[in-house]
Amino acid sequence: MSESVGRRYLFTTVARRARALLVLPLAPLLLSAVHPAIAATTTTRPKGKDMNIDDASGNLDPYRLPRHVVPHRYDLRLEPDLRAATFSGLAVIAVTVTHATSTIILNAVDLTISSATLEGTAGGRLDATVELDAAMQRCRLTFSRSLAVGEAQLTLVFQGTLNDHLRGFYRSTYKDQAGVSHTMAATQFEATDARRAFPCWDEPDFKAVFATTLVIDPSLTAVSNASVLSDSVLSGKRIMRFADSMKMSTYLVAFIVGQLEATKALYVGSTPLRLWTVPGKQPLTRFGHEIAAASLTFFEEYYGIPYPGDKLDLLAIPDFASGAMENLGAITFRETALLVDEHTGTHAERERVADVVAHENAHMWFGDLVTMSWWNGLWLNEAFATFMEMLAVDAWKPEWKRWDAFGVSRAAAFSVDGLLSTRPIEYPVRAPKDADAMFDVLTYEKGASVLRMLEQHIGPAVFREGVRHYLRAHAYGNADTNDLWVALGQASKQAVPELMNGWIFQSGYPLVTVRQDNETELVLSQQRFTYLASPESTEQSWQIPVPLRITAGGTTEHRRLLLADREVRVSLPKGVQHLFVNEAGHGFYRVRYESSLLQRILEAGVDRLAPSERFNLVSDVWATTVSGLTPLSDYLRLTSHFTGERDKNVWAVLLDAFSFLNRIIAAADRPVLEAFVRARLLPAVTELTWQPKPGEDDLVRQLRGELIGVLGKLGNDPAIQAQAAEQYRLYRADPSRVDPNVVPALVAILAYTGDEVRYNEFFERSRTAATPQEERRYLFALAAFQAPALLARTLARTVSGEMRTQDAPFVVSAVMGNVYGREQAWEFVKTNWDLMDRLFPKQGLRRMCGGIVALATAELEQDVRAFFLSRKIDLGGKTLDQYLEQLRIAVTFRERERDRLPIYLQSQQPGA
Repeated sequence: MSESVGRRYLFTTVARRARALLVLPLAPLLLSAVHPAIAATTTTRPKGKDMNIDDASGNLDPYRLPRHVVPHRYDLRLEPDLRAATFSGLAVIAVTVTHATSTIILNAVDLTISSATLEGTAGGRLDATVELDAAMQRCRLTFSRSLAVGEAQLTLVFQGTLNDHLRGFYRSTYKDQAGVSHTMAATQFEATDARRAFPCWDEPDFKAVFATTLVIDPSLTAVSNASVLSDSVLSGKRIMRFADSMKMSTYLVAFIVGQLEATKALYVGSTPLRLWTVPGKQPLTRFGHEIAAASLTFFEEYYGIPYPGDKLDLLAIPDFASGAMENLGAITFRETALLVDEHTGTHAERERVADVVAHENAHMWFGDLVTMSWWNGLWLNEAFATFMEMLAVDAWKPEWKRWDAFGVSRAAAFSVDGLLSTRPIEYPVRAPKDADAMFDVLTYEKGASVLRMLEQHIGPAVFREGVRHYLRAHAYGNADTNDLWVALGQASKQAVPELMNGWIFQSGYPLVTVRQDNETELVLSQQRFTYLASPESTEQSWQIPVPLRITAGGTTEHRRLLLADREVRVSLPKGVQHLFVNEAGHGFYRVRYESSLLQRILEAGVDRLAPSERFNLVSDVWATTVSGLTPLSDYLRLTSHFTGERDKNVWAVLLDAFSFLNRIIAAADRPVLEAFVRARLLPAVTELTWQPKPGEDDLVRQLRGELIGVLGKLGNDPAIQAQAAEQYRLYRADPSRVDPNVVPALVAILAYTGDEVRYNEFFERSRTAATPQEERRYLFALAAFQAPALLARTLARTVSGEMRTQDAPFVVSAVMGNVYGREQAWEFVKTNWDLMDRLFPKQGLRRMCGGIVALATAELEQDVRAFFLSRKIDLGGKTLDQYLEQLRIAVTFRERERDRLPIYLQSQQPGA
């Protein structure tokens, strides 16, 4: 989040049981004839929480289903009506009754259940009274007498709505090349939305086999988790029956219906691999198809287990709340995450497609084959998929240096995990909304970072063997964190739980302080890093793998140690010239050198450091600057050592710091910051020029575009702005005359300097774009203009229906991040909160609120806190607390440095 016949590993295929009921068309009006029990009583209990059952072994947890009835197979039949935006359904569920009971409880919400019957227990066929609890998203089936222990078959008839909230079974609309609107239906069930499409035991450890039949309009087609068993037309309906899935969790079930086109199958072994799009977008599939095949091949070899499905379809959905979803055999994607034009797409855009496709393919094993037992273990899915995407793409395109770029992801995790309001990677989850809040940078990026640290500590080959053992031991079942540690511990012969539990179950991360006590002794000490002071944080400690490089007398020595105590002393050879802690940069901790040690590193030349080490050096010093441990003047001087830097990732952390300064500097002082930015960036841009050189790699091309964009906006360089206008004119006349990696910079600069004519042009281009990336480029450019009237139009369009709801909240957030429109955007949010709460997907609304971190004045902060407090807004988990703390950090920095900042910036000017 961000499948082959005859190749299922460790799995005995459940015998396919043809059911006559599922082969016949099931029109909604005929349901009562097929099921005479349709007259069973149905009531609704919207607020009640008393879901205790008569004999469920005392299970009192209101958020967990009792275990007295367990499903092991679903035969699903769904008939969506795209025009009416409704669907009817039939679920025949094979269950095991483990305790005598007269009550069955399962999940259902936003459904009308017309009938419920049970067959197979002593007493024959029984009809149930159906009671729905909307608040707890449950369905209670009560029978007139007790059900005997044993196997049974539960049959449910139900109806629902194809909603427009991008969750459950929902509708997506799009326009074809002629401007005609079309509708399709798609699913998004993670974490707990399968219950919106069919009644089910919607928890990850209630795994079962799924056999789906879709009854659709003959002009449409459909895709589900497994291959098509039969495809026929009967009574004017197309009936598509799909093969049994493997045993899996409900959140991985998928069905997509619409006018869809598929690529020719590319076989990875015996697995057919296809990409699906709406008509007209097949030319954008080649790159995604290539990385899908490459990563699937890589994972089969790495895991040592064949792909567990019988086919693999990747589908681009026009409306999609997340980046992608790892449904077994039917992975769904936002179009920008799967489709790209190889000739016009930038390196960053192609890199994103490669990463997301590899991430979702990795899930077919980590997440689908082996699934966390409950949502507290979500990191086992997502962190591993993030870690594995890097491995796969790095193996496919080593010239992209993905592990160097991963420093940017690690830094994103650092920025949240340095908060007092952070959380452990794994923590107790009770309510579904708590699970929703886990889809964040801590689960993905921090989780992947600590896995990378562990892999490097015990060795990649040993790590892989542990992963293979874990997957083999828990295939088609569920596991938790300790199961993984056991497998890795057995492979490495090390105490992995003792090493890793502190990183997984403890909030935050350490700051390792490095000082030289005398000529022959180095002192390393640890404490929790926080941006804001907290006495509680001083008590924490970790077991920290520390690779150390020491250069003395012209000889370099490499050491590895485990910092498990508060402080450790390390002997040094005589005549140390310089040293570096966290060699190669894989450790999830920050390093702070005493000034003399840092100065030695700088005097030796930062070009002696690996790119990942340079990245960490700048990132760590900037973090300690924000926290108040390092003077701002020292950091600004440090940046002068990087004007010759040509690594895009190192520049990323430098540019992020400059952007932060732009948010907190007074408007009257902004020209001083612009001059500082020009001084730092111009040497690199002058050397790179505007055109790529023969043989130049993709990373340098991407760097050129990013530096030009920042120089034209944050640097406000008039010469760059004029050249950008000329390059854009050439691009519109002939796209081949301008490197695609520069085009986003041109659009951003022209929006920054643009007028109403330019605004209207960009809006129209966002509506007629040839690729998803081009659409997004022009759409988000509408948030970068300066004129209040133009920004007002952008904001209004986010709620007028002119933007997809998957994009609109992010556009609002972008305007909040625009220093010329943040106050205006915040007023818009306050005024339109109720409307946006209804329109936007909950995930999008939560991400939109992240824009408040840019409202970095004391007055705005006070207003933000008052608004969220008065409205009692809950974004799930600690999300809102984290946003508010990040805002507090920015305001604290501003109040501490605002008077000195222009003086420091001025002192760094050439000739100062």
